[in-house]
Amino acid sequence: MILTEEQKAEIAAHTRRYNELKAAGQEHAPRALPAATARDAAPIATDAIIHREVIPAGWYWTTRLNRGDTLRIVNTSGTSTVSLLAWNSADTTERLNHADTIKVQWAARLQKGRILLSDMGRALLGLTEDSSTAHDAVVGGSTAATNLAKYGDGNFRNTRDNFILAAAKLGLDRRDVHPCVSFFAPVAIDAGGRFVWSGARRQKGDFVDLRAEMDLLIALSNCPHPLDPGESYPQASVEVVRYRSAKPAADDLCRTATAEAIRAYQNNALYLGEMSEGAVR
Repeated sequence: MILTEEQKAEIAAHTRRYNELKAAGQEHAPRALPAATARDAAPIATDAIIHREVIPAGWYWTTRLNRGDTLRIVNTSGTSTVSLLAWNSADTTERLNHADTIKVQWAARLQKGRILLSDMGRALLGLTEDSSTAHDAVVGGSTAATNLAKYGDGNFRNTRDNFILAAAKLGLDRRDVHPCVSFFAPVAIDAGGRFVWSGARRQKGDFVDLRAEMDLLIALSNCPHPLDPGESYPQASVEVVRYRSAKPAADDLCRTATAEAIRAYQNNALYLGEMSEGAVR
């Protein structure tokens, strides 16, 4: 596509305005985000564990995650990508909104201290620990078409079909399958604005902890990312551990890292009846 000079000028104007707004938003962020969690840090107390599960290569898993519980996803082999969808279990029309998760926090990079937002401006999940930071909130999961293009004919499961099956298991249908986020998917953007795969950032034993900020339905898919350059379909399982997490402190990182996060948690409190409408400023 060849752009006219007028189109180029319009794009440049939008880019400048976006950068101005981003700088203003980040200038008022009350807290900086920390470095990645060490892989041997953040052990889970045995008596806090509710359930463990292994998700085989190519398969999916669903669960109900109660508010305050945390789900740890472990990249056991270092070669897996795990995609996630989430719904408010009390009203499944409220769901993960990956676009608002990016826009509201002025960052496409998911890491410790970030939150996953719903389409109602509320916090669904907080990233309380993260040893990787190599996650994708933009490209999305695999489909039958991307698998065919990469691996050729064969019985290769994909994320889109997995999520349709997972939705049915949760009493939903394909219209409830929305854009996902993918963990352990080291997608980056090069100088030319193209998506690239930075495989060295994905390591064996990496994990991410996701704390539920309301009662949720969760679907996970353990399928290769569409940008993963591997020529053969991976055969690596991942582990998930659901556990009871400690009550968030007043200075909890996810709740206070940005002005946008503070507002999201205020929206949660209002929705859950923990704050009067007049208290939200």
